Amino acid sequence: MGLDSEQNKTAPKPLMRDFWSKYRMRMYVIVTAAQCAFVLTAFGLMWVTGIMHLDWLAFILISLLSAALLNIMTIPLIYAQSRQFRDLVHAVVHVSNEPNAVKPPNPNSYESRHDGFKEILQTIYERGADKAETETKEEKAPTKGEEIEDGVVNMASGLAIFNGKDELIYANPRAPIRTDSKTKKETLDLIFPDDDSLETWIADVRENEIRAEREWTRISNKLPGEKERHIYDITVSYHKDRRAEVVVTLFDRTTLYTPEEDELDFISFAAHELRGPITVIRGYLDVISDELDKDLSDDQKELMSRLIVSASRLSSYVNNILNASRYDRKHLKLHLSESKMRDIYDTISDDMQMRASAQNRILVAEIPKSLPTVAADPNAVGEVLSNLIDNAIKYSNEGGLVHVTAKATPGFVEVSVIDRGIGMPESVVRNLFHKFYRSHRSRETVAGTGIGLYISKAIIGSHGGTIQARSIENDGSTFSFTLPIYDTVAEKLKSSDNSNEALIEHGSGWIRNHSMYRG
Repeated sequence: MGLDSEQNKTAPKPLMRDFWSKYRMRMYVIVTAAQCAFVLTAFGLMWVTGIMHLDWLAFILISLLSAALLNIMTIPLIYAQSRQFRDLVHAVVHVSNEPNAVKPPNPNSYESRHDGFKEILQTIYERGADKAETETKEEKAPTKGEEIEDGVVNMASGLAIFNGKDELIYANPRAPIRTDSKTKKETLDLIFPDDDSLETWIADVRENEIRAEREWTRISNKLPGEKERHIYDITVSYHKDRRAEVVVTLFDRTTLYTPEEDELDFISFAAHELRGPITVIRGYLDVISDELDKDLSDDQKELMSRLIVSASRLSSYVNNILNASRYDRKHLKLHLSESKMRDIYDTISDDMQMRASAQNRILVAEIPKSLPTVAADPNAVGEVLSNLIDNAIKYSNEGGLVHVTAKATPGFVEVSVIDRGIGMPESVVRNLFHKFYRSHRSRETVAGTGIGLYISKAIIGSHGGTIQARSIENDGSTFSFTLPIYDTVAEKLKSSDNSNEALIEHGSGWIRNHSMYRG
C-alpha cells in the first residue's frame, strides 16, 4: 500500500491535450479487434457447418482479407461520425488553462451551423471566457495589506501617523490635514491650547516614556463661526523609536458637541441681555448712596457699600461670560492694574464665608499682605477665586476645611484652594477645564453648568498666568493659579495702555495650536 501510494504521488498528471490521440487509438484498436472477431466467428461457423469448403490456410487468409476490407470501409465512417466529438474535446482543451497548440474548432462551419453544434461550441467558449475573467479577477484580488488600507480609508474616524521626526507618513481622508505654506510640511489642522498641546505632550513623553497614551476632548480644527468646523475627541498612542511613532485617532463629535456650543451662545445672549438691567441697578445704587449718604447710619452705609460691590461684581461676571463665549475666537481682552491678592480676596470673603457656613464647611484664608502686587483685573480674578472656593465647598465633606493660601514664586504669585473632600481620578482631572465637562458623579450629585472652570481658565490665561488641578480620589483636591507680579510686566502693560494684549504669545509647531495668554 505504501509503495502504491508513493507511485500514485509521483505519477505524472495526464494532460487534456493528449486525450484525443489516445482515445482515437483505443477506438481504432477496439473496432479492428471487434471486426476481426466478427469475421472469424462468421467464417468459422460457415466452415464448421460445411457451407464453406476450405483448408486451414485458405480459411485464415480469406478471414484476414475480409476483416481488412471491412476495416477499410468502416474506419472513415467512424472518423466522420466522431469528428464533432473531436471538435468538442479540442474546444474544451483550448479554453483550459493547460498550455496547448490546439486550433480551436470553428463554430461557424457549415456542419456546425445546421445541427446545433455551433451553439455547443459557443457555450464552451463563453464559459471559458467567463472562467478566464474570474481567474483574472482572483489573481488581482487585493492583498491583506490592500484590504486593511481599504478599511482604514473608509473608516468613520480620522487616522494620522507620524514618524520620529514629526513627519506625517499616513493620513486617511477623515483626518484634518493642512500643508504649511512656507515649509510645505503636512501637519494636523487642529487647535490645541499651548499649555496642553499634543506637541508639548509628545516632547515630554519622548524624554520620559517608552510607550504612552493620551486623550483630548473637544479639539476643533477651526475657530467658532468658521465654515467646515469639526470638533473631535482624540486618542494618541506613542511608541518610542517605532516607524509609526505617533498614531492619532480622531473621533468626530461635531454632532454631539454642537448643541452645547449653541448653548454657550444662548448663555452669551442671556448675559448680554442682563447687562442693561444690571447697569440700571448699579446706577440707582450709586444715586441712592450719594443722596442718602448723610442720612444713613454706619451699618447702613456698610450695607449699601456691599450692595454696590456685589452689583459691580455681578456686572463683571456677566462681562466675563460674554468674554468666555468669545474665548475660542481669541477675543478675551482685559485691562490689568496693580492689585494686591489680599484686597481681591477681601471683596468676596464675606460671600464665601456665608456659603461655607450655610453648608457646614470651615473656610480659612491665609493670604499675606506682604505678597508682591500682581497685574490683575480684580473683579475677574475675584470670580476665579469664587469659582474655585465654591467648588471646594461643594465637593468637600461635611464639616471639612477649605484652605486658601498664596505665596510668591519666581515672577508670579501662586494662589491655591485646597480641600480634603472626595477628590477625583486622573481621568477626570485632565478634562476639568474643558468647556461643559462634568464627570458622571458630579452630574448626579452636584448642580452646575460645566463652564465655571472653563471661564476661570480663560480669565487666568488672559492674565498671562496658568491654572492647574491636582487631586487624589477620596483624599481631596488642590486648584492653583498664578498671576504675574506687577513689576515683571509693568513696562509691557504701560506700552499697551494696561491691555493684556501685550502678554499674548503665539504658539507654533507641527500642530497648529490655539494661542493662549501666558507670561
